[in-house]
Amino acid sequence: MLVVTGATGNVGRSLVRVLATGGARVTATSRAISDVDVPQGVHHTRSDLIDPESLRPVFDGADALFLQNGGPSAQLLSPRDILDVAKAGGVGRVVLLSSQGVATRPGSASHGDTARSIEDAVRESGLAWTILRPGGFDSNAYAWAESVRAERTVAAPFADIGLPTVDPDDIAEVAAAALREDGHAGRVYELTGPALNTPRRQAEALGEPVRFIEQTRDEARARMLRFMPEPVVETTLSILGEPTPAELRISPDVERVLGRAPGTFADWARRHIAAFR
Repeated sequence: MLVVTGATGNVGRSLVRVLATGGARVTATSRAISDVDVPQGVHHTRSDLIDPESLRPVFDGADALFLQNGGPSAQLLSPRDILDVAKAGGVGRVVLLSSQGVATRPGSASHGDTARSIEDAVRESGLAWTILRPGGFDSNAYAWAESVRAERTVAAPFADIGLPTVDPDDIAEVAAAALREDGHAGRVYELTGPALNTPRRQAEALGEPVRFIEQTRDEARARMLRFMPEPVVETTLSILGEPTPAELRISPDVERVLGRAPGTFADWARRHIAAFR
């Protein structure tokens, strides 16, 4: 049995679908999961990564675990306790969804240091491990959906600075391969899309008559502070506005694992265009 944590997230939801379609026995879990979040017939249950004991019945009889890094709650996690509970339940393999920031922003508490501590726990767990380090997600464009629907506008800073954002479905397919196949233990995969995507070009790729408004850094900061902690906002703005050479690098790892090129942002936009209409 394969356990997918964060099963209602952008990657976890897709991973559950990929695994179930491939015939794997899957348990999908998150804090607020329900029937509508999983394919028909997939077992699902509620649990909380912040409470490792809530995971004990989830892990019972499991062979492999997809562990997401906790997102905004990452600093509240006890990854070693989670992994101990997983091992006690029978888990022998773990695939961790980490962050590119471990390598590119090592001094950042919000993007690097916390994710690094979780990676260290996974490496030292005694389990066969694989670590996934994606950059920005194509699905971050969902943040524009409301303004596109209501006003036909996209507002974003750094209009012409591009990053190789990655399709969450590609991350999910790499995770599925690492969970089901041999040959991935001890590997760290950096996952990006196939090209640099600027906010202006992403807005154009929505295929809608959309007006682009370039925000100043201060305008973007004020908006982001409504729903993100200040350290996360500052690091995010630095990545968007002053990316390092490593953050601009297009990684070959998606193609190495899947045997095909990663999807483009335009591919992602076509599949999800209903959210913007």
